[in-house]
Amino acid sequence: MLTATPKRTETHATGFDKGKVAYAPGKAPVFVKGRRDFFKYRDLGATIASDGRVRAQVTIGTQGLTRPTGWHYHVCEGQFIYMIAGWVELEFEDGRTIKVEQGDSCYIPGGTRHNETRASDDLEILEISLPADMGTKVCDPPAGWPNVG
Repeated sequence: MLTATPKRTETHATGFDKGKVAYAPGKAPVFVKGRRDFFKYRDLGATIASDGRVRAQVTIGTQGLTRPTGWHYHVCEGQFIYMIAGWVELEFEDGRTIKVEQGDSCYIPGGTRHNETRASDDLEILEISLPADMGTKVCDPPAGWPNVG
């Protein structure tokens, strides 16, 4: 006995809906306000679709890093970045300085103090955080680091 295969259709929603598949077409990016005025933030729809459990966005440099961000940490489970283009230099509380370049990734556990010190003008980062609404707290630099930012 033959059964009919349901017809599948694809829709291109202009917005994102809670509990629904979030499709973010590259030809119609949705930009949102973010933490830094020298970056653009492209929302990929995961925040609404996951009811705030995860945030996925593309961070795009608009003028390079005009100044270090200053020492801070995020109130979250963790933040994952994948460098699509360009590079960013990060200082960490354990004394390391890491230059994350195109094709590199970096996971930063929540509560880890860090400082973004330099970035290329063509920076483009895929950033994922758990939960979506991660807080950013300014903090003092770790012992031995200069208070720059």
